[in-house]
Amino acid sequence: MARLLLLFTLVPLVELYLLLYVGSLISFWPTVGIVVLTGILGGALARLEGLRVLRRWQRALAEHRVPEDGVSDGLLVLIGGVLLITPGILTDLSGLLLLLPPTRRWLSRQLRRRMERAQAQGRVQSFSFGFPGGMAAPVGPAASRRRPAGIGRPVGGGGGRASELVIDAVGEEVEPDLPEPAAP
Repeated sequence: MARLLLLFTLVPLVELYLLLYVGSLISFWPTVGIVVLTGILGGALARLEGLRVLRRWQRALAEHRVPEDGVSDGLLVLIGGVLLITPGILTDLSGLLLLLPPTRRWLSRQLRRRMERAQAQGRVQSFSFGFPGGMAAPVGPAASRRRPAGIGRPVGGGGGRASELVIDAVGEEVEPDLPEPAAP
């Protein structure tokens, strides 16, 4: 809670100070122009980068493989676009860094490692949706004790990563109802 309070009070104050400082160096209208230009360019760049990530996801899914870019990649592009649209110098720099693929990949790896550690320690529990009846099945080592048999059990040693999920299913073969051929 204190971090959020700090974030929502300190960051705007620093942004305001930097905008006033830049305004005193280059005057008011060029500063406004920079803010508007970075907003427009940021929105366009976020859109292009977001579409690129989306196309890579669609291509991977069409090839029946897991996308290389995680969900975090798309989320980081979205956050980067919002930061670029937000007026300010720090937010513009942060947003630009999030839209650059090398920076985004590095940050995505850091976030993944942090989440895996938190999940292994039982501090975070994730859920997988889309099971029969719309029920959510918990995923991860802490959840494996409470999971119904056959739903989302981790493979090999209980690593608990969602990419290693196995779903046992029971099914039956059904013959399609074909119309009777017309008599000649």
